Amino acid sequence: MTRRAMRLLAAAVLGSGLLLAAPAAAAAKTILFVGNSFTYGERSPVRRYHPERVTDLNGERIGGVPALFKTFAEEAGLDWTVSLETAGGRDLAFHLDTRLRLIDKPWDVVVLQGYSTLDAQRPGDPARHVAAAKALAGAFARANPGVSVRLVSTWSRADLAYRPGSVWSGKPIALLAEDVAAGNRLAAATSPRFGTPIPVGAAWTRAMRAGIADADPYDGVAFGQVDLWTWDHYHASTAGYYLSALVQFGAITGFDPRKLGATERAADDLGMEPALAVRLQQVAAEELGFSTAR
Repeated sequence: MTRRAMRLLAAAVLGSGLLLAAPAAAAAKTILFVGNSFTYGERSPVRRYHPERVTDLNGERIGGVPALFKTFAEEAGLDWTVSLETAGGRDLAFHLDTRLRLIDKPWDVVVLQGYSTLDAQRPGDPARHVAAAKALAGAFARANPGVSVRLVSTWSRADLAYRPGSVWSGKPIALLAEDVAAGNRLAAATSPRFGTPIPVGAAWTRAMRAGIADADPYDGVAFGQVDLWTWDHYHASTAGYYLSALVQFGAITGFDPRKLGATERAADDLGMEPALAVRLQQVAAEELGFSTAR
């Protein structure tokens, strides 16, 4: 069609009162992260990492793991609108009881991260965690029947494994992460809206077994290895939160974390060695079962 013919056609359409609709852009997917300090990156620069890229529903200007997720998504060419609602030291029952009116919206994906020992008063007991996760999933499903709810299985705490006084004292470092994962599997079985729990803790354990991360920070960090915990041996270091974000991103989007590569922007922003970023991407991909062929 010539340009003159196109102009005549446009004029005819406008003259008839009809409007030509432009192709609709694909809507961004919405995701909400609900959790505590393990989600917002306590005791690490991750906590204040680019809060402008996400929406903190509490208005606390937190970036955290959600901002890392958003950065990865942009690098991968994926359109996600990211929100978070967090409270330090709290479990899922707290968010259910006090924040439901704030978070009860039609999200596409909701990521739930509970207390590090499942129950602060009864460490290792999954009952309170399971009940709250089920109730939250029900609320999100009523707002959007197609919602996908994902539970984050967090890492083992070195302070509980290597110091006396806990049910995990003197036990293998992987055990707490395995107990949290088991609790999440129980919770996920309560509703079809739950997807497979996200194996962050298992990825930490994999990094230790692979010799990338030191398994016992109390006896010093071995040369060539990284400490995934920060100085309290409880919360994560920058590298630990980075690995957590990689696993969550890969599990939720299906994007192979290895494709982010050595020039990945968040790692550079946080001052991480490119070689370490690549090794952590490899760990995340292996834990999520991505093919060795890329």
